Amino acid sequence: MLLLDQTFLFNLDAQLVFDAILLAVAVFFLFLLMSYLLFNPARKLLKDRQDRIEGDINTAREDKESAAALKAEYEAKLKEVDKEAEAILSEARQKAMKNEARIVEEAKEEAARIIKQAKEEAELEKKHAMDDMKQEMITIASMMAQKVVAASINPQIQSTLVDETLREMGESTWLS
Repeated sequence: MLLLDQTFLFNLDAQLVFDAILLAVAVFFLFLLMSYLLFNPARKLLKDRQDRIEGDINTAREDKESAAALKAEYEAKLKEVDKEAEAILSEARQKAMKNEARIVEEAKEEAARIIKQAKEEAELEKKHAMDDMKQEMITIASMMAQKVVAASINPQIQSTLVDETLREMGESTWLS
């Protein structure tokens, strides 16, 4: 009996081998079924996710390139705007300088006109003061002459002097 026991050391009989082959075939079909039912959807899900990620990466790359292009465009526009602003400021400065020169010129003309008018008014005042002074001197001289004449001349001499003076003055003095 010892010999018998050694031949079936692992208990490999026909039934066990048949069961093992049947089990292997069942596992193979189960693997195919599970692969079709589970692995393919999982692979599809992973493939879709990989495609979506690649699409996002491509979109991000395109957006980055587009943003770089827009940035370059905006920087160029900013440089143009800076140049334009500088040109506008330069033009404004030139206009301001012209206005300043015009205003200064007008102020000088106005000052010259005011000075001229003041000189004319001063001349008129001077002439008026001189006329007033002459009138005052004439009045004082008349008063003095009247007092001197009254004291030293009688009425007949006074009458003769007045007639002589009137004749010397003539009509031209009274008309002007």
